Amino acid sequence: MSAGVSRALGLVLGHLADRRFGDPRRGHPVAIFGGAAAALERRTYADSRARGAVHLAVLAGTVAGGALGLERRTREHPVAHTLVTAAATWTVLGGTSLGREATAVHDLLAADDLPGARQRLTHLVGRDTSALDEGEISRAAVESVAENTSDAVVAPLVWGAVLGVPGLLGYRAANTLDAMVGHRGDRYGRFGWASARFDDLLNLPGARLSGLLAAALAPVVGGRPVAALAAWARDARRHPSPNAGVVEAAFAGALGVRLGGRNHYAHGVEDRVVLGDGSPPTRADIDRAARLADAVGAGAVVVAALVALRRTGRAAPRADRPAPRAPGRRACSRRAPRTASPPPG
Repeated sequence: MSAGVSRALGLVLGHLADRRFGDPRRGHPVAIFGGAAAALERRTYADSRARGAVHLAVLAGTVAGGALGLERRTREHPVAHTLVTAAATWTVLGGTSLGREATAVHDLLAADDLPGARQRLTHLVGRDTSALDEGEISRAAVESVAENTSDAVVAPLVWGAVLGVPGLLGYRAANTLDAMVGHRGDRYGRFGWASARFDDLLNLPGARLSGLLAAALAPVVGGRPVAALAAWARDARRHPSPNAGVVEAAFAGALGVRLGGRNHYAHGVEDRVVLGDGSPPTRADIDRAARLADAVGAGAVVVAALVALRRTGRAAPRADRPAPRAPGRRACSRRAPRTASPPPG
């Protein structure tokens, strides 16, 4: 079994583990990493971009370096490589937990428990939810499902397909730091700048794959691919995020709803551009967004597995290709016996 096959198999198994089990309630590695990051921040924080860049480099670099060691030690052992990749994939994916949180908000709205829905929504968004009505709660939930499908499902699979375990864990470390410190405001405006910009860079390919998959799979929720692509082309570039705008616009077009508007945060009020040209989302659209997110996640793992197979296949040496002869030398009449097997792909 080549390294590409074991990587692809590990990505698929990790995705299935997330679908079956979701996130562990206690001792989640991402939570442990977050605790370590918070402890380091207490010792090293300064209102400085340079200090924030060092914070990012130390934490994300340590995780990626350790993951690289795992990748190298297991790469020539297919079963171990598959299991390590599967465990890393399960660790970094958050699609099932995302869907559960969205469903919980939907169910509280269906039960007319507006205060409960506002409180549960804080698990999904960073905005102030204390005064949101049902329509604004529905919009916030759909926007969060769209953005986090890219951040917590598609993007890690992309980096896992390209770089293996270091891509999976390194991406998740950087994304977690962005969630912790990549905010506007007095404390993190400068210190979190590097984490926010690096996360934007890492999410460029995942967000665009998410948009393409949302458009292609729009019929799953009764939508039209052309509407999703039109909303993306027309509206995404006006969003303040180069990645969230793509995914939210594609979801808005696929669902036939209108997203965007005024959001209240701890650092102030933001007026977001309108995405899509449908009606405002209702609580029923939360469930539709979660179903579309599941379909996008399934499509992403298929793409990731194919990329993993193709990349390693192209890198694999050809065992039947003779070595080039040095100029001016005659070829041997008999092929010398092979003393070692070619390295795995």
